[in-house]
Amino acid sequence: MGRRAVTAMVLAGLFGSAHAAESIETLANTCNNCHGIGGVSVGPSMPSIGGLPESYLTNVMLEWKSGTRFSATMGRLLKGYSDVQIADLAAYFSRKPWVPQAQKTDDARVRLGAQSLKRCAVCHGDDGVARDAVTPHLNGQWAGYLHLEALKYRDDATAMPNQQMRRALQRLSDEELRAVSDYYASQK
Repeated sequence: MGRRAVTAMVLAGLFGSAHAAESIETLANTCNNCHGIGGVSVGPSMPSIGGLPESYLTNVMLEWKSGTRFSATMGRLLKGYSDVQIADLAAYFSRKPWVPQAQKTDDARVRLGAQSLKRCAVCHGDDGVARDAVTPHLNGQWAGYLHLEALKYRDDATAMPNQQMRRALQRLSDEELRAVSDYYASQK
């Protein structure tokens, strides 16, 4: 193989890598519209996604795409993405830092949440920091979002694939459910 052929192959590889990086940045910018720059949300009903485990992000996006997990908007959006694009987005956002959001929570509810989280702490820990590749961080996640997601799990008519979560959350009272959401939201 001649010198020109090798040079052409090296340049093609470099341009291909630059194009791939550029395209994932472009694709990620569409997520930033709702989830914030770098996946750090600034609103109480939209979750932060930057810094969540890659495997969790991949799984949840594929569940939305297939319809096995309910979402009012994500399922429709992700139907237009390939599985490779979903994997690339998951890898991209997992490399971002997790930024717990400072938010106002009710102190009495936070105390009740600390007493009520026995079932949740098995997977999410007392502090809400993910300990494995399939569990999302809950520390500093928006309380409103956590509560809305928990309500979906409690409703048998809503497609949510994690049956362990469904059983655990169905055992909590409405007051305990809101309290656990506030508790995890208050954790830094």
